[in-house]
Amino acid sequence: MINNYKVTLQYDGTRYSGWQRQGNTVNTIESKLSSVLSIMTDSQEPVEIFGSGRTDAGVHALGQVANFKLNTDMDQESVMEYMNRYLPEDIRVLDIAIVPIKFHSRLNATEKVYRYSIDNNPKADVFMRRYAWWIDKKLDLDKMRELVEVFVGKKDFITFSDVKNNKKSTERHISMIDVVEENGIVTLEFTGDGFLYHMVRKITAAFVRVGLGEDTIEDIRQALYEKDRHSFGYIAPAKGLMLKQVKY
Repeated sequence: MINNYKVTLQYDGTRYSGWQRQGNTVNTIESKLSSVLSIMTDSQEPVEIFGSGRTDAGVHALGQVANFKLNTDMDQESVMEYMNRYLPEDIRVLDIAIVPIKFHSRLNATEKVYRYSIDNNPKADVFMRRYAWWIDKKLDLDKMRELVEVFVGKKDFITFSDVKNNKKSTERHISMIDVVEENGIVTLEFTGDGFLYHMVRKITAAFVRVGLGEDTIEDIRQALYEKDRHSFGYIAPAKGLMLKQVKY
């Protein structure tokens, strides 16, 4: 019997070339998952994995969601146990469920939450070096919080993306951006109905430039309204970004 499995995953993306399977490398999250499942089911073909989104090289996930279909007599707990036994230590399945056959992790998602971490201490934290962008100059958090209103709402975010296919809509709705600081760690949390290629990292770079006084809020507002993806050339490092949650 063919079942559709929905899994929630956690991974450290430091050493991977992103989520998506690629022709020139097997070092992606999708490839690792597919390989383990193919061996488990004695499949001659790679098991097709559908992720809720494609995280870039070096980006992490606290709650990525994916689904795949298997023809197996194994129960869902056994599938999860097998995956966690043979996956690398930096990839873990947190939860598994059998869902309706038509469920699709990307198409059925209603919102995603991304978190970006910035180490704003004078000396970089050794244990945060893989998961935060270190900026030793003090950020102006009040200015950064003022910037939130520029990005919240339904807008065309082509300026703050690196999309290459102009035929697809570049409008997205960001419902919330939180700017929080604790012990020198500044966290930006973005909630929205979807995010374009490099969108969170480029918006984060805008927040940092305003926080450092390198751009004004009006500079960023103008860039957004120009709708030209070549007009803002800054992007935050991948390592500070995590896909925190996918909502359905």
